[in-house]
Amino acid sequence: MSSSVLEKLKEHTTVVADTGDFHLIQEYTPQDATTNPSLILKAAKNPTYSPLVNEVLEGAKQEGISNSEEVMDRLLVQFGVSILEIVPGRVSTEVDARLSFDVEKSLAKARSLIARYEKLGYGRERVLIKLASTWEGIEVSRQLEKEGICCNMTLLFSFYQAVACAEAGSQLISPFVGRILDWHVEREGKSFDGPDDPGVQSVTQIYNYYKKFNYPTEVMAASFRNTGEIKELVGCDLMTIGPKFLEEMKNDQSELEVKLCIEEAKASNFDHLEMSEADFRFLMNEDEMASFKLAEGIRKFSSDVSSLERFLAKKLESSSNH
Repeated sequence: MSSSVLEKLKEHTTVVADTGDFHLIQEYTPQDATTNPSLILKAAKNPTYSPLVNEVLEGAKQEGISNSEEVMDRLLVQFGVSILEIVPGRVSTEVDARLSFDVEKSLAKARSLIARYEKLGYGRERVLIKLASTWEGIEVSRQLEKEGICCNMTLLFSFYQAVACAEAGSQLISPFVGRILDWHVEREGKSFDGPDDPGVQSVTQIYNYYKKFNYPTEVMAASFRNTGEIKELVGCDLMTIGPKFLEEMKNDQSELEVKLCIEEAKASNFDHLEMSEADFRFLMNEDEMASFKLAEGIRKFSSDVSSLERFLAKKLESSSNH
């Protein structure tokens, strides 16, 4: 029996599970896992995880902590730790998206999240701090990387964001393939397949640029809309994939072709770019899709962080009334 597409993919690309549901993670044996506020909110509301949520709430109650932000950070790390008990590699935990334009508060939040992991016995080498790829987020990454805190730059929609992240020495970037596609489908009123997919083209361009100029920053394609996009990016350093597509590829026996490779990247035609803050802001402003999707993504994640905080505040209130 031939191996599945998922098994073949793992030969060329590190597969990362994109979920806060660690029962599903066990099923697909990924190397790493990523979470975000939306995924944690969804998992926290799932009755399966009530014991974990209640354990965090009980611990906070016993210590006299009633601050929902503090409880939320504990919950994020508790989910992360539960994932680290399953995956051999790293987990990504996101800094509050409401801090996307605040360097100092983002630095403080990232350091406190890492301190929580270390207190629970998990070294910083196993945690990626997720930051929105705003100029401020990239500056936070520049500082954290010097402290040995590795960063996953998320909400990345443009080549210029990717260049700035590489210049800052970020550990990893997460270009959002599917959200780029969404924008073009809506704007142009047509579908895109295979190598014509604008999200696929964006990741291919970034991958080739990084490899041509020997940037160590890892490229982790994210936010897929179909397995066709995944198949077009075989060879990318990593891909973070939701359970639905992991299952689809697990049951798919078709052939798989490597699409991205270092040799071809080295031969690609690029000029090396320097990226100042003024360059970054102007080029992002010129890129309507990237500007729109970055702002939309921050709004959505901020909203879900606020929802998670309210959910926990309600739980705290009801537990203190008992």
